[in-house]
Amino acid sequence: MVIGESSKDTSWRTIVGIVGDIRHASLSETPVPTAFISYRQDLESWPRMGFAIKAKADPASLTSLLRKELAAVDPTQPVYAVEPMDNLLRGAVAQRRFIMLLLGSLSAIALVLAMVGIYGVISFSVGERTQEIGIRMALGARAADVMRMVLGQGMRVVLVGIVIGVGAGLVLTRLLASLLFEVSPTDLRTFSVVALLLGAIALLACYIPARRATKVDPLVALRYE
Repeated sequence: MVIGESSKDTSWRTIVGIVGDIRHASLSETPVPTAFISYRQDLESWPRMGFAIKAKADPASLTSLLRKELAAVDPTQPVYAVEPMDNLLRGAVAQRRFIMLLLGSLSAIALVLAMVGIYGVISFSVGERTQEIGIRMALGARAADVMRMVLGQGMRVVLVGIVIGVGAGLVLTRLLASLLFEVSPTDLRTFSVVALLLGAIALLACYIPARRATKVDPLVALRYE
């Protein structure tokens, strides 16, 4: 109960404990100063009352028993809105959960497409250099040197793309701040994992065709088209 709004009793109270911020309606609600006061000390401010019951059994199976016990105390009092706490919690976050699941699914699809695209483009680009690699090998270049060159050139482009993507992500994720709860829109862990994953895919896309090309006989590579 918020002192000064719903309570008509302005007498001094003794504080017996402090709790953290509480959101009564939704996750987007801004916590307000609130005090929990025993209904026995402020009866005029309680038009109705609710009970939270902890049970080891299935809460849904206790509905009839609860109605019976409350009727035994006062049969004139109506009993309504008996519902498990899990249902209330799901209902409070249903819309937000749906939006986040939708965005999460689209993000996962976009990540997979990005991985496939990066692998395909870089792998094709390196594969097109098979003849060049053959010439370098024929002129005495070592396989390790060729591999280092291909990986360096390929990863340089990828790193530039990752830096640009992370920068754009840091700007655009601020639009999602209203949908997040206790998660920063610039979560470092998420950005790091995505960047490392895309970098690993690009590294693999450079390594496999480059290694295959260095294993080819230089004479065969020279005739490669």
